[in-house]
Amino acid sequence: MKKIVILFLVLICQGLISQEKYTPAKENLEARSWFEDAKFGMFIHWGVYSLLGDAEWVMQHQDIPIDRYELLPTFFNPIDFDAKEIVTLAKEAGMKYITITTKHHDGFAMYDSKVSDYNIVAATPYGKDIFRMLEQECKKQGIKLFAYYSQLDWHHPDYFPRGWTGRKTGRPETGNWEAYLAYQDAQIKELAENYDIAGFWFDGWWDQAPHKTDWHEAVEYRIKGIDWKLERTYKMIHEVDPKLLIGNNHHELPIAGEDFQMFERDLPGKNTTGFGGAEIGSLPLETCETINQSWGFNLQDGKHKSVKELVLYLVKAAGNNANFLLNVGPMPNGGIQEEHKTRLRTVGKWLQANGETIYGTRQGNVTVEEKIVSTQKGNILYLHILELTGEEVRIPDFDRKIKKISFFTDKTPVDFTLRKGELKFSVPENKREHIDTIIEITLK
Repeated sequence: MKKIVILFLVLICQGLISQEKYTPAKENLEARSWFEDAKFGMFIHWGVYSLLGDAEWVMQHQDIPIDRYELLPTFFNPIDFDAKEIVTLAKEAGMKYITITTKHHDGFAMYDSKVSDYNIVAATPYGKDIFRMLEQECKKQGIKLFAYYSQLDWHHPDYFPRGWTGRKTGRPETGNWEAYLAYQDAQIKELAENYDIAGFWFDGWWDQAPHKTDWHEAVEYRIKGIDWKLERTYKMIHEVDPKLLIGNNHHELPIAGEDFQMFERDLPGKNTTGFGGAEIGSLPLETCETINQSWGFNLQDGKHKSVKELVLYLVKAAGNNANFLLNVGPMPNGGIQEEHKTRLRTVGKWLQANGETIYGTRQGNVTVEEKIVSTQKGNILYLHILELTGEEVRIPDFDRKIKKISFFTDKTPVDFTLRKGELKFSVPENKREHIDTIIEITLK
């Protein structure tokens, strides 16, 4: 009988713990509001993997065992890394924050970790804390800094049971999961405590898919087996600093403790990739994408997106109420490819002219699939016309009252009719913009 009572009490306690709600602090809500206003950020994937010029998954794709991969840090010496240049480039592009890989799936820390010597300060001839340098430069230039941290770790022996990746690194098929979580949380805590950051961008939770052996088999999984104890990690972060924002690239609806929801290589809810099928939650949103095809530096990847493609992605993201986190993968020497710098600066010039229609806006009430998205700020609605077939534009189900309509670029008036919920106006050839024709509607 005593055993039954004890078991009952344990179940009650577990239920209370699982039902514990996360109530974001005032500072956190203010940070979320800033995040939603920011709209554009720089993603940086950089690590010792850049030396091999085969992107950030090279350890997995080439089945490199740990004892061979550990040679990479011994000749990683990025003498051309310039924090000021990178932060300046982000500002020139119109970006408001930077998110950089402090530890990717290979387990190598790109900051001065005291938890492990497997880091850029202790294990490379370079011997400098690039994350600290970025932190200091971001503060000088008014850019916020986020820490990407991979929960997946192909290097740590206690990352066990193994997930579906990193199975050929030579680790023994033993380990202590709780010991790994303690290691992970210790690194996360030192990032939260020792650096002036705005939040965390977590990745790799998806690796622990039971009975899956590769990504194609793992696409449909929904993890139920391995307990990452995410809420414990999140609670620890918010106890260090309640304003820190937390997002996790787990391709699921956000859980308690998370502050924004991200979508990888996809606009929210679109799921064109096959792994981004999560519903859209109620938190601030972000979508991330690459300039070419790779996240980390890839010597043979010359498929660079055009400036128009990048601007349209930014506009569509804003029109879907999301930020756009655009990636660069620095070269082994720490420099950014010229093709990427040119594109970023050109996007920045577009934003100098049109940023009013992006920054600080929220999703508007007009969407015509692949042709029009809208953003709104106060009583101003911006229609971003991305594709035109003919001069006439028709928008059905327009249920707002209009004070006036004009072309955003030169503020010249637009003649329109609004009858039975259908808005009609024309865009002459000489008023069309190469990338995005913007119509400004002042609502009553």
